[in-house]
Amino acid sequence: MSEVDSFEPDNLKRGISLKLTVIARVMRNRFDMSVTPHGITRSQWTLIALVATQPGASQRTIAERLEMTAAAAGRLIERLCSDGLLERRQDMKDKRAWRVYLAAAAEPMLALLTELGLAIESRTFAGLSPEEIAHLAALLDKVHANLIETKG
Repeated sequence: MSEVDSFEPDNLKRGISLKLTVIARVMRNRFDMSVTPHGITRSQWTLIALVATQPGASQRTIAERLEMTAAAAGRLIERLCSDGLLERRQDMKDKRAWRVYLAAAAEPMLALLTELGLAIESRTFAGLSPEEIAHLAALLDKVHANLIETKG
């Protein structure tokens, strides 16, 4: 492939797609490595983070957002409930349903996750101006919207 071929739009798109995949994997792996000494797994930290941003989520919603089965989400929720980090509360509108919330004991864990996440974000976006970050966010929003709209 010549130097000129690498700048063809299809090649650039393919390269960007690959870079996005690699960037996402590297970020997850870095975060995993930073939380491992604290005894937290990826599944646990993603669930804690999700419930922190969506308190009162149902098990079904959690499973969908984490792209896992409802049974797997249920086991993970149960584990974190037994560890005292999450709690289930009965849905006031549907007495058969339960909602998931952070327990008070999760606050230090959430603070740690936030601190570690901010450190990784700082390293990830080092050298980018606030304007560049805003522009990147806008471009990624467009890409995300395209994927959501096509659904397949």
